[in-house]
Order: sequence, then structure tokens, then C-alpha cells
Amino acid sequence: MNRTPHVAVVGATGAVGIEMLKTLEQRKFPVGKLTLLASARSAGKKLAFQDRQQEVRELTPASFAGIDIALFSAGGSISREFGPIAAKAGCVVIDNSSAFRMDPEVPLVVPEINGADVLSHKGIIANPNCTTAITLMALYPLHQAFHVKRIFASSYQAVSGTGAKAIEELERQVSQVVNGQPVTREVYPHQIAFNVLPHVDSFLPSGYTKEEMKLENEGRKIMHHPGFRASITCVRVPVYRAHSVAVSAEFEKPVTVESAYAVLRKAPGLDVVDEPSKNLYPLPLQAAERYNCQVGRVRMDCAMENGLAFWVSGDQLLKGAALNAVQIAEELLKRS
Repeated sequence: MNRTPHVAVVGATGAVGIEMLKTLEQRKFPVGKLTLLASARSAGKKLAFQDRQQEVRELTPASFAGIDIALFSAGGSISREFGPIAAKAGCVVIDNSSAFRMDPEVPLVVPEINGADVLSHKGIIANPNCTTAITLMALYPLHQAFHVKRIFASSYQAVSGTGAKAIEELERQVSQVVNGQPVTREVYPHQIAFNVLPHVDSFLPSGYTKEEMKLENEGRKIMHHPGFRASITCVRVPVYRAHSVAVSAEFEKPVTVESAYAVLRKAPGLDVVDEPSKNLYPLPLQAAERYNCQVGRVRMDCAMENGLAFWVSGDQLLKGAALNAVQIAEELLKRS
């Protein structure tokens, strides 16, 4: 791998693409050359990177000649079409969509957990689902110490996880409600302002949604733990940025709050925020725009043996997407 790689960002004008650019710059990733790619309608736009304006080009099958690393965040259909083309051109694709996550040939990586898996790539590396990544930042260190059997969880997912139009919808609806106007909706099937929707992604015949199954399926692959089980209800909440998850986890080995704290305080990419007497616990407002996830409300679970309940918050545009992708690229350079 070139030590100052030619990096492409596919979907550069989207919410995650913009965060990828910011993250590359803030973390001083050694970008030798940068190519910004997006749809024809975004071609010609200019985005700032390292005090220079970079022009966005239209994504075509010929876009990947000479590129070393391509960070994809343009949706599953674009990834499925252009990911293999980029890989064939000799580029390593780090894909933020769900297109390749469960492909046995494609590593699914959270660098703090299974960074070494990047070495097994065949041209494509997958970034996990945002809720999965944020949950595992707290769950995996506990799994290493106490071996998790199963979890029951509920997510509280910000509207920015759906995209820019969902942010606009929440802003518009808040204004409509406050001003006594009729509420209009385009993105979600129900009003999201002052409401919560137990519906993220499409429903499966089982009654779970696709989003809800990702935590179990992706968690097994990332943690190398095929017996891991997760029952989760994913909920969209009227929060702009940062997801939160309430988790009850059952472990094989005995666990105490003190032993859990000792593990969590050493975990990379995680801050313990847990002083209920001072009203200190993870909040999406505090987790937003921060690299580290936050864990708190740690307590013994009173409904299971060797059970622990906790609450974790994290910025789903960062650890759930852009930051994790850039960390994978850093891991590639470090290990190549």
C-alpha cells in the first residue's frame, strides 16, 4: 500500500461523505491525492479539503484508475455496482453500505475489535451498521472479560441516520407544531416531531426489521462469536444526531459493576460517563461530533443471571460511519 495513498470518496456530497472528508483532515490521514466522486447531479460542486476547494466528479466505471483506497458512502445499489469495479482496478474499497457486510469473503471491521481482519480482504472491506458499531464499542470489551451469551436491547436512533431529508423533516415538523400549522411528512410514515417510531428499516416476515437483525448477524461476525444472540427493538427518535442503545447483557462468567467499570475504563474509543448522583450519563447531545462513544447507567441486571444493564451513546455519522471507515484505512496502512 502506498504510504501517501490516492484516496477517493464516493458519495462525497452526502452527510457521511462530508464527515469522511472532515475526519480524513482532522486525523491527518496521509492523503497523497484526493478524488471526490458523486452522482451526475452533484458533479461540479466544490468541497473544502485542507484549505483547498476540490471539485466533485461524476462517478463512472473509469473513475478508479490509480486510486489506492475508496471510501464508499453512496448507498447499497451504488456499492454493489461500483465496488467490484473499483476492487478490480486495484483499489481497496471501504464500503459503508450493507451491500457486502454478510459476504463471507468480505471482512466486516471495527478496528478496536477486529482490526487484524483487514488483512484478509480481497479488495473490499465492509463498515458495520451504525447501531451495531456503537453497541459493540461497549459490549465487546465486556465480552472479552466475561463472554456474552445474549443481549436484549432497544435503540434510540437519530433522524440523521436516515439522511439530510429526514433532518429537514424534523426541523419542519417542529416548526409546524409550534406554530399550529398542519404537519406534513415525506420521509417517515408518521410524524417524527414529538413522537417515537418503533420502525427502522423494512419489516421481515419474522416481525423484526432488517435493522434489528443487523446487531445479531453483524455482531457474530465482528466479535468472531457465532453463538451470540440479540433481540432488539430499533426506534427512531426526534434527535438530530447520535444514536443511543439500552442494553441488557447476559454473560457466561460472573460480573459485577466494579469489574465491568475496570474493563470499560480501559476500552479504546469509549468514555465512561456514569455519575447518576450528579445527573451524569451518556446523552446524544454530548456524544454528537465526538469520536469516542460513551457508556453509563451501568448496573446489575435484575432479570438475568450474570446480567449487566448499560446505556451507550455514540455519533452514528462518526463511529457509526465516517470515523470507522477512516480508522479502517489507517489500519490498512499500519498493517501493510
